[in-house]
Order: sequence, then C-alpha cells, then structure tokens
Amino acid sequence: MIPLKLPKEQKMELIRRLQAYFAEERSETIGELAAEQLVDFMIREIGPYVYNQAIEDVRGLMVQKASQLEDDLYAMMKPVVRDRS
Repeated sequence: MIPLKLPKEQKMELIRRLQAYFAEERSETIGELAAEQLVDFMIREIGPYVYNQAIEDVRGLMVQKASQLEDDLYAMMKPVVRDRS
C-alpha cells in the first residue's frame, strides 16, 4: 500500500491542532517536531484502519445505490401486450 501523504498545508494544520489539543486537554506543551512525528505515527498506524473503514462504507453505499438503480430500471420497463389472435 502506498503510504498516505498529506499536502503540506493539511499536515501543518494537523500539527497545530495536535499542539492545541495537548495544551488545552493535557496542559502540556508539545513542540512542532514532536507533533509532526506523532502525526506521522498516527497516519502510519491508524491510517490503514480508517482507510479500510472508508472503503467498506463506500462499498455499502455502492451496493445500496446499485440496488436502488436496479429497482428504478425495473420500474421503467414497459408492459408487453401480446396479440390475442
């Protein structure tokens, strides 16, 4: 599997949010390097679980939509009238 690579802006936002979390929830200061390493660790370790769950969610949605489409197609069928001669 190709490792997830976030755009720099998104990664920096996650780093800032992680630093804010540590400050607000744990009353701890975490530096940018430590926060970046933690973000990288979480992406590497948690990312595949989140990714796989997203795939399963999409798979379920696709099955639901395909079933609905099949129902819609059957509803569009025209009755065939056979000649009674």
